[in-house]
Formats: sequence, structure tokens, C-alpha cells
Amino acid sequence: MKYGVMLPNIGHYGDARVLAGLAEDAEAAGWDGVFVWDTFQMPEADGHPVADVWVVLAAIAMRTVRIRIGPRVVAPPRVRPWLLARQAVTLDHLSGGRLILGVGSGDANDRGFTAFGEELDARRRADRLDESLDILDGLWSGEPFAFAGEHYRFDAVQLMPRPVQRPRIPIWVAGTWPKPRPMGRAARWDGVNPFTLDANGTYSSLQPEDVAGVRRFGETRRPAGSGWDIAVDAPVFEGRQDPAALDHLRALVSAGATWALAAPSHEQDLTELRLAIRRGPPVITDAPAEVGVADRPQP
Repeated sequence: MKYGVMLPNIGHYGDARVLAGLAEDAEAAGWDGVFVWDTFQMPEADGHPVADVWVVLAAIAMRTVRIRIGPRVVAPPRVRPWLLARQAVTLDHLSGGRLILGVGSGDANDRGFTAFGEELDARRRADRLDESLDILDGLWSGEPFAFAGEHYRFDAVQLMPRPVQRPRIPIWVAGTWPKPRPMGRAARWDGVNPFTLDANGTYSSLQPEDVAGVRRFGETRRPAGSGWDIAVDAPVFEGRQDPAALDHLRALVSAGATWALAAPSHEQDLTELRLAIRRGPPVITDAPAEVGVADRPQP
């Protein structure tokens, strides 16, 4: 199991210098990754500062040397995929090959969609996401690449440099479990950020039995032995002192989760969060030895 912190980019976290400092603390304390929201203007951000995720990640890359970094998650349907390809490969080089690109179809409540006339239909956003991922993969090849889809079309263009990571930057796809289309999309790439949708319309973290289902789903759709990350929100901070939370983390490991992410709210007190990060992640000493981490080989 690897441990990460998912940082908000709103309010007192809407400052790239603050977030870079938290990431530096996380690396010193032994965390494996720091990921940052890509909120453009969710309703809760009204009247509060919001930091651009790419500027934040660049600042984090300059203040750290080891931890994996990335957005969680960027929505290709509201950006030009060729511009995203350029941003991502530049950050991959700046970080020395530490970028993990988290993607999703986007939240239609984000005013990055609603205020600027972007696509709101969920199915069409999903179609755009699929095309965008194919475009990223093609452009990152370093070879001339052309594309002709329903939403995007362009003649051959060569994007250089290639990513540091091979065969390309890892892509984690966010999606609702157990919906087959988003899970099938995630199975085609390098990892999944799964969540569940409750009856009241709110999103929740996966329980161990759900994670086991995701793992089995991936095993039926991916080549045998291929690595596939399952990154879930979990009570990581609590696992340092709460036996029940630590048991929950053990169960996630046994079920097949490869990353557990602490996901503080944008309303979390900054001083308290900094202290929690500096305490470091929990240590599971009696997790099953046969459970491994599906992590992409480093360059």
C-alpha cells in the first residue's frame, strides 16, 4: 500500500506556495504522493481564492524530489486535449518523471462547464474523454500523429519531447463503481480512482468489498500480470491512532487497493492539516505479504 494526500485548491489552500510547502512536508514525512484538486469554480469556491492546478503542481515539483504528484482529477472534456498533452509532458520533465495524470469526465456543477458553454451532457462528456485519452497517448508517442473522431479532428502533428516515463505518463481514470463504462475505461489505462454514488446523490469512498470487486473487474479485462493501481480515499490520518481505521486500511490492502489517499476538506484547518501530514502515514506491519503494489516502473 502506498499513501498519498489529496490537497484542495480552494480558500486558504488556494495558494500555490502553501500547497508546495505542504507537499514538501509530506515528502519529508514519508508520504508516497501528493495530489491536487482541479476545481475551477465549484459552488463552495464562490468568494474564495482558487489556485490553478498546473501552477501548483509545478511549484510542488520544484520543492520535492521523490513523491509522485498529479491532479485529481483533470477533466479533459473542458480543455483542449493537445494543450493538456503539452502541459502534462512539461510537468513530467520538470518533476523527473513523477507525474500521474488523474482524469475524469468532469463535474457538471463546476462553473468551468456551466459558465462558459462547455458540454454538460454526461454521455457526450464521456465520449470526449475517450477521444482525449487516445489523443494524449498518440501525441506522447513522439511520432507524427493525426486524429479523426466525432469531437476532435486534426492533421498529423509531432509533439516533442516525449515524456520521461515509458511507455508514457500513467493515467488514472476516475469513475463510479460498479458502472461498466467508466470502469471499462479505467481498465484500459493504468489505474482507477473509484467511488460509489449513494441513493441521495452523494459520492462515497469504497468499502473493502467494493475494492475487491474493482480488482476482479480489472483482472478480467487486463493482461495477466499487468500492473493496475486502485487508488481510494481512506481514513489515512486516523490510521495512525485509531485501531478501527488501521483495520480498515488492512482490509483495503487485502482487497487489492494499491494507494490509500487522505482527502481533507477545503474547510480543514491549515495548521491541523500541516501537523497531520508531518506525522507521516500509518504503518501496517501485519498486512498479508502476498499483496503487492501495482506501481508503474520508474524511469
